[in-house]
Amino acid sequence: MCLGIPGRVVEWLEREPIFARARIEFDGVARDVHMACVPTAKVGDYVIVHAGIAICRIDEDEAQRVLDDWKRLGTLEDQQEALDFPLGSRPAAGGTD
Repeated sequence: MCLGIPGRVVEWLEREPIFARARIEFDGVARDVHMACVPTAKVGDYVIVHAGIAICRIDEDEAQRVLDDWKRLGTLEDQQEALDFPLGSRPAAGGTD
């Protein structure tokens, strides 16, 4: 299953379109995210992030509703754990070292 996680843009790190990156906060957890799909996002905007890439903007009310639902269901902690892998370092599914 693929999930898009809402997060808030807290800082732009690189504005060059192909290399665009920003720091995104997910309910207290901040990660660097590729922003080429949402180059017009501003600090304070909410975006949906999938696999380390912001794919679209989302309004604050909808982002908060989703975060509240995940908290209520107890799944937000699972999503934060998934964010603990730096971009490109997620282990292969089913692989072992």
